[in-house]
Amino acid sequence: MDQKRDLLSRLFSTANKSLTNSINDIRDKEFSGEKLSSEEKFALSNFDKYRIKVLNSQPNDEAFHEAYRKIQVIANLGDWHDFLNEELSK
Repeated sequence: MDQKRDLLSRLFSTANKSLTNSINDIRDKEFSGEKLSSEEKFALSNFDKYRIKVLNSQPNDEAFHEAYRKIQVIANLGDWHDFLNEELSK
């Protein structure tokens, strides 16, 4: 959970004002038929593992839906480079 808070904190920090490519931008690139770099593929894989781990660890429906909304924000607005960290998928 601390890792998710860290991602959200960085996302909403005032120091992070530049537009970045998000996980969803990378996914759109993949769906449009563009070739992904190995780093982009790795980040997508790590994000998917992270998403499943976080959602499966929720104790009830309310917590699940809250976590789901936060993960949507991360996927839409967070920098995909954050998911090059293998620790997020463990």
